[in-house]
Amino acid sequence: MSLYDDAVLVLKGYDDQAELRQAYLDHLSTHGEDGMWKPCTAGHVTASALVIDPSRGRVLLTLHKKLRMWLQMGGHCEPGDATLAAAALREATEESGVPGLTLLAGGPVRLDRHPIPGPCTQHLDVQYAALAPADAVEAISDESLDLRWFAYDEVAGVADESVVRLVEATRARL
Repeated sequence: MSLYDDAVLVLKGYDDQAELRQAYLDHLSTHGEDGMWKPCTAGHVTASALVIDPSRGRVLLTLHKKLRMWLQMGGHCEPGDATLAAAALREATEESGVPGLTLLAGGPVRLDRHPIPGPCTQHLDVQYAALAPADAVEAISDESLDLRWFAYDEVAGVADESVVRLVEATRARL
């Protein structure tokens, strides 16, 4: 099964955000496998994961180097990614430096479509949550200006509404 096929199955099985979910499926239907990859200027599917430590009531966010915003870990799918979940877990591990992350059961937590600077117009982000092990120690990557743990109630003061909604949806899933 290709990453494209996995994305279609994941989206068809996602039970929330019906209108946005359909927009993602329409995009993939129109653009085929190209809709998964960065060169697709009409937009492309991305995968991200909110790194969460429920035992301490906190999430790990990255200060994105290009966007200069506090965000969850995530980014572009790569040819070696077998599934969207694998892409999200790879991105979370690479950007957080935390080994031993595990995805929260139940598939994606949210979808978030957002505009990006050209030449591409938008990211169609499939958002997961990754549970940090109890002894998690983060390590900043080249893609970040900073990496920091925030208590749940601190997120709204540093991140945009999409991250706040992701934290809320993740906590509800827990």
